[in-house]
Amino acid sequence: MKKIIFTLLYIHFFGFFSAQISDTLSVGRKEAESIFIANNLDLISQKLEISQAEARVVQAKFWPNPKLSISEVNLWRTYDIEQQPALIGNWGKNTQISAEIEQVIQTAGKRRKNIELQKIEVDGEKYELQEVLRELKKLLRNTITEMIYNQEQQKLYQNQISSIEKLTKSYQNQLNQGNISKSEYIRLKAQEIEFKKKLISLHQDIEEQQAELKALLIIPSSSYIVISDPLEMPDKQISELELSKWMQIAKENRPDILLTKNKEKYAQKNLELQNALKTPDIALSLGYDRGGNIMKDFIGLGVSFDLPVFDRNKGNIQEAKLEITKSGYETRKNIMKSENEIVSVFQNYIRTQQISHEIDDLYETTLDGLLTSHEKNFRLRNISMLEYMDFLDTYISNKMIILDTKKELNQYYENLQYAVGQDL
Repeated sequence: MKKIIFTLLYIHFFGFFSAQISDTLSVGRKEAESIFIANNLDLISQKLEISQAEARVVQAKFWPNPKLSISEVNLWRTYDIEQQPALIGNWGKNTQISAEIEQVIQTAGKRRKNIELQKIEVDGEKYELQEVLRELKKLLRNTITEMIYNQEQQKLYQNQISSIEKLTKSYQNQLNQGNISKSEYIRLKAQEIEFKKKLISLHQDIEEQQAELKALLIIPSSSYIVISDPLEMPDKQISELELSKWMQIAKENRPDILLTKNKEKYAQKNLELQNALKTPDIALSLGYDRGGNIMKDFIGLGVSFDLPVFDRNKGNIQEAKLEITKSGYETRKNIMKSENEIVSVFQNYIRTQQISHEIDDLYETTLDGLLTSHEKNFRLRNISMLEYMDFLDTYISNKMIILDTKKELNQYYENLQYAVGQDL
């Protein structure tokens, strides 16, 4: 008895507490997706990474800065030297100075190849954004489906609790009058408590989904989200004839496949750059020397470059070649993975759809009507409690089959869109 009282108090407290802390926000599927696209922080962060990659392209376009060197300056007066004309005012008659400006010239198209490499990285970040969006959209849509599924269950159990509470109250009066046995009343009360315990469990599941959905939509924790759309079967008709088309779409549009293809492209361009790096850059210089040569003011040109005697960049070139092979295997693996996922999800969808064809609106309406009839006959004592409870179990079981089928079809359909890489 204590357990029953605690359960009822918990339900009452939970409802009161939720009402106090929450502002109810009713949204539909499409509205939720619009909020998600506009507000999700993961998407915003990924867009900033694209901007960072574009900034690296801008940086790659700049030439190396020229280098200015000033040396051999004596800050004290030196005697026993030939006096020279002053440089600034009276200063510089006994001063030696040397200056040089140097500019590195990149050879073998290194600068152009590096710019192209950075542009490929920009494409890669864009594909990363598409992949993040694909993953999060799947999570968002399936979370919404789960929430609607649990909302529908809530309505189902709340209706049954409302109905059975009336029956329990009536039976308690009959028990007080000595018209029924205590075991009949306890059996009915136990069913009421079981339904309320199930409702508590649903509240807990919904709270977890609330946290997930609010994190995706960036909605304050004080809000309580209600999805306004009903749980319905997907209206898209799909056929096995479309499998080959979906596989081709996935091959051309799935972000994870595009990412590995982009890695292949990056690896090929990197090989070109590594081959170019074995060619030394040239440094051109212009020098001025005062007082350190047989000429008072000497201006000379210079050139310098590394001699590729020991390091011909062979290791990096070999690594770049291996990366091309490796990224090619990754692309093939992702293509095969997408094909297997499409076939698997499609088969699951078709099997579940076969069950859904046995369920129509008339069946569910008939089920509801039979429950109403059984409740009426039970109140009038035309049927026994055992008959009523048996039908109630059948009713709940069939309603759950309908809800499960709708939920699974929506999830399989979303998983199919995820496997193909675009909305169908």
